[in-house]
Amino acid sequence: MLDTILTEFPKYFPEINGVIAAGIPVFARVAGLMRTAPFLKRTEIPVIARTGFALILTVILCLFLKPEMPTGQNSMLYSIIVNFICGAIIGFIINCIVLAIEAGGDMINMQQGLNSATIMDPSSSSQVSVMGRLFGLLGIILFLKIGGAYWTFNAFIRSFEIFPVYAHAVPLDEIINMPYLVKITSNVLYIGLQIASPVLIATLGQDIILGVINRTAQQIPVFQMSFMFKPGLGALVLIFIMPNMLNVIEDYFLSFANIF
Repeated sequence: MLDTILTEFPKYFPEINGVIAAGIPVFARVAGLMRTAPFLKRTEIPVIARTGFALILTVILCLFLKPEMPTGQNSMLYSIIVNFICGAIIGFIINCIVLAIEAGGDMINMQQGLNSATIMDPSSSSQVSVMGRLFGLLGIILFLKIGGAYWTFNAFIRSFEIFPVYAHAVPLDEIINMPYLVKITSNVLYIGLQIASPVLIATLGQDIILGVINRTAQQIPVFQMSFMFKPGLGALVLIFIMPNMLNVIEDYFLSFANIF
């Protein structure tokens, strides 16, 4: 019965069938973006909610973009795969920008001696550091605060101009600006080190002081003191520098506002 309905439906409603066929690749591109974009791939959001948002966004995009109807020469499976990859590339670039903030948190977590304090991250299904997860969420909040969602969807809409729905090949040289991509991937370490540098310098000074104490009074358990002082010192430094750190993170995000 169902097979008969699916077979006869295009004959009686050719326009509706064409619109649905044109919307499937658009939905695949939206799904690719939601799979890799940092603020859309959160598993804390129910799957039903994310799927519904993807369907609503697909309908809106089809109304404004009016994608061309498929022809017999186009493979639907190939179009779905290519569009999914195109959306995933855009989300990956955005994720690299936010990932630099999380890298700074990981460095702080390691320098404070909190390597054993890990939590389960449902987004990546892996163990992550406490400070890394904290800075990662902070980076996402600041990214949305300064208009990151607008940049994301603006880049996503522009991708349909560069790469139409039923194009046969992804123009990587037009979608991806390779110098920018190299810059944002290298900034994962560079910006992360800048964010973590106050805590790194403070804990390094503490290690130097404890080392001097160890040379002058070797009976003092310096290593045990280090484990006690480092988390507190790192937290104290973060309390004082957090307002300025937020400004640094926002300036970093704004420097990539035109990447899309």
